[in-house]
Amino acid sequence: MTLGASTTPGPLALVGSGEYLRVMAPMEAALLRGRPPRYVQLATAAVPDGPDVVAKWHRMGRAQAEYLGVEPIILAVATREEANDAAIAAQVAGAGLIYLSGGHPTFLADTLRDTLVWEAIVREWRAGAALAGCSAGAMVMGSWVPSIRHPRGGGTEGLKLVDNLRVIPHFDAFFSKVPDVVTRFMAGGASPSRLLGIDEETALVGGPGHWVVEGRGAVWLLSADEPRRFDAGSEVPLD
Repeated sequence: MTLGASTTPGPLALVGSGEYLRVMAPMEAALLRGRPPRYVQLATAAVPDGPDVVAKWHRMGRAQAEYLGVEPIILAVATREEANDAAIAAQVAGAGLIYLSGGHPTFLADTLRDTLVWEAIVREWRAGAALAGCSAGAMVMGSWVPSIRHPRGGGTEGLKLVDNLRVIPHFDAFFSKVPDVVTRFMAGGASPSRLLGIDEETALVGGPGHWVVEGRGAVWLLSADEPRRFDAGSEVPLD
């Protein structure tokens, strides 16, 4: 698996669930270590669930930043117009960690794709900031965002930060509730070379050539053959 062209990018964290929970604070603290104490947060994926849900994520994000002793920077991006607002995009500058929280992955990808805010995020990441995406935020990092609501291949173009990868977040919960989840995530778009299942409160952190599992669960490399499980501390071979 390769990352998009860059100079010295920061680490990338693909998180199955648990953004802003205390159990995930050590991972977020590690991503911030040695970087500016500015924690930039986007709850854009939650916009379809209504303003109360977005406000909840903003409160949780602020509380986590305060717990970590860093400055929370909340980007209020609910529309493509806001994602193309130069003043909002400018707030990304100087970030130590940028975090895309969960919700609706296709909405998130369609709102951020080819906008000033996304360009600013990628620029800061390439300059060394850490970048994390949880659930929907992890799903949009690849080239295609499948939708399990449309089992015949619905979805949308991803943000293409990571090539040839699709992520199934909440994998330990999904697999029991949606038995054909792997088939659904393989449908639509170009076929990915890697399909990852990431358990809840678990993250895959690293890039481009070294990826390590962190958290309480496992990361799964999925294929037509037997799935391969990687527990916390394990390196996952994605190249």
